[in-house]
Amino acid sequence: MKHLLNLLAAIALLVWGTHLVRTGILRVFGGSLRSVLAHSMGNRVTAALSGVGVTAIVQSSTATALIVSAFVGQGLVALPAALAVMLGADIGTSLMAVVFSFDLSWLSPLLIFTGVVLFISRQDTSVGRFGRVLIGLGLMLLALRLVTVSTEVLIRSQAVKALLATLTSDLLLEITMGAVLAVVSYSSLAIVLLTATLAASGAIPIEVALGLVLGANLGSGLLAVLTTMKSNVEVRQVPLGNLVFKVLGIVVAAPLVGLWLRHVRPYFSEPATLVVMFHLTFNLLVGLVFIGFTQVVARWVVSWLPKPDRQGINGRPHHLDPSALATPSLAISCAAREALHQADIVETMLRGLLDVIKGNDLKRAEELRKLDDTVDELYSAIKYYLTKISREALGEEESRRWTDIISFTINMEQIGDIIERVLIDIEDKKIKKGRNFSEAGMAEICELHARLLDNLRLGMSVFLNGTVRDAQKLLEEKARFRDLEREYATTHLGRLSDNTVQSIETSSLHIDLISELKRINSLICSIAYPILESAGALAPSRLRQGVLSENEPG
Repeated sequence: MKHLLNLLAAIALLVWGTHLVRTGILRVFGGSLRSVLAHSMGNRVTAALSGVGVTAIVQSSTATALIVSAFVGQGLVALPAALAVMLGADIGTSLMAVVFSFDLSWLSPLLIFTGVVLFISRQDTSVGRFGRVLIGLGLMLLALRLVTVSTEVLIRSQAVKALLATLTSDLLLEITMGAVLAVVSYSSLAIVLLTATLAASGAIPIEVALGLVLGANLGSGLLAVLTTMKSNVEVRQVPLGNLVFKVLGIVVAAPLVGLWLRHVRPYFSEPATLVVMFHLTFNLLVGLVFIGFTQVVARWVVSWLPKPDRQGINGRPHHLDPSALATPSLAISCAAREALHQADIVETMLRGLLDVIKGNDLKRAEELRKLDDTVDELYSAIKYYLTKISREALGEEESRRWTDIISFTINMEQIGDIIERVLIDIEDKKIKKGRNFSEAGMAEICELHARLLDNLRLGMSVFLNGTVRDAQKLLEEKARFRDLEREYATTHLGRLSDNTVQSIETSSLHIDLISELKRINSLICSIAYPILESAGALAPSRLRQGVLSENEPG
């Protein structure tokens, strides 16, 4: 029993080490890896090569599938190109299995020691997170060694020898078992390495090991499908297409396992090498054979999972992909895109506000007020999505971006509330009472409204790009808008002095309206503060110390 527990613990350590490497790489290099994938979609060959490289680093074709699926869901990548990336991703994880099949146990102590030193000394930095990756690599190598030692002890047992003697190859059962193990462990790489180690120790026959390898490949495809089940249709299409490739590959390869073993076995004396080479050969052949069929499989997948009609659901979250949460940098990008979607709805409300003021359209006012509920719902959805992103997994820049998104969505939600409140006032104080602004007053409102729309679009650009120059321009607009509001309030009082009837009737509404527009502008311009503060372009205080000291009580 003790030796069996040792084996199970070693397997668990292998899975955990794989998890540390995968999450650590994504936390440190997630943004760079996404950039590599995004810029390699020109043709199927370069897309597949990028899949090989990224997955070899991440050591998880499932992680690559989630990144590429998010690209497709956001409309950044075509489905055929994404499927080509996945063919390369499977080759990448196969190459890593070959690397780990060599005896690298001597590296384990060095990697663990170096990783722990880096992680403890610089825990909240990229260096510390890279130390986490080294710890994971060291644990994987250590686990493989422990698996070998544990199985060597176990197979000396008479009971185990008798059990192994009765074990015959049932390919369908082996494929099923390999698939289940890959899904449960969240890593086909770990299962392939475990299978190779067990075969090298004589714990399982080589024929059984090859069946488990086929199952592990199927399991990795199933895992990606299961992980993205709650995502948008576009996101789910990539894992489904990749699963189709795997199923077709297994259907073709399964009957040929014996033939491959008979012709290749003489060239490899080590069972572990034979297992990982079978894994590599399978994925290489699947990639080479099916890379020309990505368009065909993409059409199949689109017919099985058609894209929904976007009309009528503009208020629902479009970009908050749950599968992207495994990659914090990607999840931050999804949240930012959804925040811009929220801002688009606020812009629609703001633009429609002037139509209501000019046309006294009660139906339009009601439609715009309903949009505020949508803005509130999007704010809640974005906030909840961001809380599910591990703050510990974010770098300094990503953590700042997290805060900026929260601040931006709060501002948009508050702007929506202000617009709703203004619409109610216009209905009650102007439309229902049949009043109108004076010609001069209407011109002032139109001027402020036009500036407000321009500033909102500039604020969205600042939020998206984070350029200091645009942020400075936005802050300058805040001062201009404030001066303009004061000037128009003064001219309105002048019209009251002249006993202008329309100005007298709408005086309260007019003053409240330009005051609310100023508040909206202040919320928009506050988008610039984090950008300027991080660039060191913001003064610590706007108060003049000399004025304060002069007015202090003696």
